[in-house]
Amino acid sequence: MTPVYKLSASSIKGRTNYGSMLAGNSTYVPPVVNYLVVAGGGGGGGTVAQGFAGGGGGAGGLRCTVGATGGGGTLETPLTVTLGTNYTVTVGGGGAQNTNGSNSVFSTITSTAGGRGGQQSANAAGNGGSGGGSTYVGGGPQTVGTGTANQGYDGGLGDNTDAGGGGGGGAGSVGSAATTGAGANGGSGVSTDISGSSTSYAGGGGGGSFNDATSATATAGGGAGGAGNATPSNGSNGTVNTGGGGGGGGSYYPGGTAKDGGSGGSGIVILRYPDTWTITIGAGLTGTTSAASGGFKRTTLTAGTGNVSWA
Repeated sequence: MTPVYKLSASSIKGRTNYGSMLAGNSTYVPPVVNYLVVAGGGGGGGTVAQGFAGGGGGAGGLRCTVGATGGGGTLETPLTVTLGTNYTVTVGGGGAQNTNGSNSVFSTITSTAGGRGGQQSANAAGNGGSGGGSTYVGGGPQTVGTGTANQGYDGGLGDNTDAGGGGGGGAGSVGSAATTGAGANGGSGVSTDISGSSTSYAGGGGGGSFNDATSATATAGGGAGGAGNATPSNGSNGTVNTGGGGGGGGSYYPGGTAKDGGSGGSGIVILRYPDTWTITIGAGLTGTTSAASGGFKRTTLTAGTGNVSWA
């Protein structure tokens, strides 16, 4: 808020009164920062030799103040900041196969890492920002990974007859359940235009396939599940800086070799703030700042841990 002039009245009972006006059609912009904070996606479930297909990794939790947020929740509240004060940022990495991702942080805002996909006889599907998809467990009960409220959704069930892997949960929807040997698709991501153009983030990884050449697909950065045939394939990695889950590994019986689940995609933090401010990105963080547009600047942070501040 930039005053054109300051009007001072005489002291009245020991007090001085002031007034101010804005130039032209200027609009007061409160000292807040809008944000997108996406955690790292979970890795897809791997397979053992002649085993069953892996579940897809869950997407990293997504919290956003612009357009939409994860888990079907209401939009987050922009963060009020103080100029000249440091605020911590961490960009979470994606998880390796059978491993949850890592949290992403902006000041008091934490997005929870995506859950790992399930792997036969080794790891149950992981809970997280979005949960991992489960795998065949020999006809017994399966447990999908659960998502976090207002960040993402649960993973999908694997098929307990034909052994296709369940899809990892996404920020926009539950991971699909497998109904055949073909792996199920991962849950959808969420779109936001906080960067200046609409982009989707945090889709779940596809489940791996068993004895079936069809590969599962995924949306919004999640990796595709590996094919299950005589030469089964690894799950695909989630896309970097989307928080997408990794795809589950494919499998084949008899004679199939062990295959890896894909790694989850790393997270991202995007900050939108008034174009009159100047940001300082501290050591340890990798990021870029756009030119002013529409009254805002936008800083995109893609890796590391450190501080940011504004002047």
